[in-house]
Amino acid sequence: MKSTNEYLIPFVGLKLGKHQFEFKINKKFFDEFSFDEFESCDITANVVLEKKTTMLEINFKHKGTVNVPCDLTGEPFDLPIKGKIKLVVQFGDEFNNDNDELLILPHGEHQIDLSQYVYEMIVLSIPQKRVHPGVKDGTLQTEALQKLNELQVKEAKEVTKEDDIDPRWDKLKQLLTDK
Repeated sequence: MKSTNEYLIPFVGLKLGKHQFEFKINKKFFDEFSFDEFESCDITANVVLEKKTTMLEINFKHKGTVNVPCDLTGEPFDLPIKGKIKLVVQFGDEFNNDNDELLILPHGEHQIDLSQYVYEMIVLSIPQKRVHPGVKDGTLQTEALQKLNELQVKEAKEVTKEDDIDPRWDKLKQLLTDK
């Protein structure tokens, strides 16, 4: 992932208090991360950076749609997504991002790259199972759904004991009872 200047926030020049940033996220952003789970996207990410004397608090929120294929039918559809995360940035001797909610930057650092956090926030908000809304309410008509409906078990017929047993097994059962 090459860093883009759009997501670099130079916090040194900012005054103490809250600062808001808005990013429009499209497919090109995810191409930088080699992420190809969906065809297109239209997402707005809002970032509120609160600068304090010894640390930074960053709140990320996003809302939008991603065009993903349905897991049942393969039909693409726009899936609405939203989410939020919080990040605390402190300053220390060396860089450390082991904790998901705490980032430690070395003293003397003057900017922070938010692209990785925006990427992770959006990717984690996409559900594992993606089902087209038309499948849920029955309005979607595709070849895949028609074939699934054809192959669906209509009704389980009642099986009686006599129908269930193959007559060839009767001779073998007699061997067990003849002892």
